[in-house]
Amino acid sequence: MSLVKTSFLNGIAVMVKAVSLFVLNKVLAVYAGPSGYAVIGQLQNALTMITTLSIGAVNTGVTKYTAEYAGDQQRQAKVWQSATSLALLSSVVIAILVALFSPYLARYFLHDEGLYGVFIAVALSLSFFTLHALMLAILNGRKEVGRYVIASISASLVSLGLTSFLAFKYGLVGALLSIGVGQGAIFFTTVAVCLRAPWFKLHLLFGRWQGTIVLNLLKYAAMAVTGAVCLPVAQVLIRKHLIHQFGIDAAGYWEAMWRLSSAYLIIVTMTLSVYYVPRLSELEGVRAIFSEIRSGYVLILPVAMLCALVIYILRDFVIGLLFTSEFMPMRELFAWQLLGDVLKLGAWLVASVMLGKAMFKLFIVSEVVFAALFYGLTVWFTGSDGLLGVAKAYALNSLIYWIFMLVSVAVVLRTSYRPLSADGSA
Repeated sequence: MSLVKTSFLNGIAVMVKAVSLFVLNKVLAVYAGPSGYAVIGQLQNALTMITTLSIGAVNTGVTKYTAEYAGDQQRQAKVWQSATSLALLSSVVIAILVALFSPYLARYFLHDEGLYGVFIAVALSLSFFTLHALMLAILNGRKEVGRYVIASISASLVSLGLTSFLAFKYGLVGALLSIGVGQGAIFFTTVAVCLRAPWFKLHLLFGRWQGTIVLNLLKYAAMAVTGAVCLPVAQVLIRKHLIHQFGIDAAGYWEAMWRLSSAYLIIVTMTLSVYYVPRLSELEGVRAIFSEIRSGYVLILPVAMLCALVIYILRDFVIGLLFTSEFMPMRELFAWQLLGDVLKLGAWLVASVMLGKAMFKLFIVSEVVFAALFYGLTVWFTGSDGLLGVAKAYALNSLIYWIFMLVSVAVVLRTSYRPLSADGSA
């Protein structure tokens, strides 16, 4: 399936998810306020780490090998069974740890030990989320874009309804609880979608794992765990730094800005995951891979730049529409944050090659280095520019990341696909 067709079909799910996120932003802004936004951001960073340790660690690998073994369902089933065994084992272990340490987690992330019940809810729903995410990865790898879109839309609507209801009913506590419970609630809609596929049978997910497949998936596990830990940890540290320097409301303004970026950038990030990782897994040769990246730049970057420009021009209207007047101080962050978004998208297109080609060493190094650099630049810039410094740090970090990706990926690819000499040596 072409990038244009994939983008079009995926755009349906993206629009629903983006609208859902915008509505949720409004709901949370009304019932949580700037200070509540900061706490919600802490919980979401914690959930990113928890859920990735339980399943996200193998999702990209499942997508890659499902696409690579297209036409051979027996080999695909072995991948799925190995991934399910590995993911369920890890999710149970992580769930037990989360439940045992829930008071500590609540105190560290939510600044209130009394909210430990939120993490108990996360622990109870973790295995359901594990299977949901695994099935989405399988649909992605088989290029079942239609069913992937339906599953994504269903998950967005379930999350929207659950969060809106609990936030309206119980305020900030309800919003926090919905984020934890919602991880598992979306499992049931995804199962219903998958069961309608003639090739999908639940028994294909369960069986003995194969050592070689597990080892291959663990490469992606190392990449996913690194990604799930580094940026969220950096964001937690940045949020704590902002709270210490400027107060919890300032941290809430930055969290609102970050969530706004995530909401409109989802049109690109979902396309990258749905189209580029499977596509790049299939391609061989430096020229073919960079040709695919160039086509992405032609289609995606202009759209991202236009979106960023429109959002900047309408920033006061956007704040009033999606948040409340309490969030108006965040308007000063828009220019640098939106510039950083465009630069980061440019880097992500190249970084997709690392996932498609399992460049796990490069991925791990880049995630660690640039998460640390983001935090360091934030501390540096906020010292002279106040809260605006966090947006400047993001833009500069994204620019350096893009340059690093272009150079590093090009070097690795040229080394990997170096032509043989007459005697057969590289």
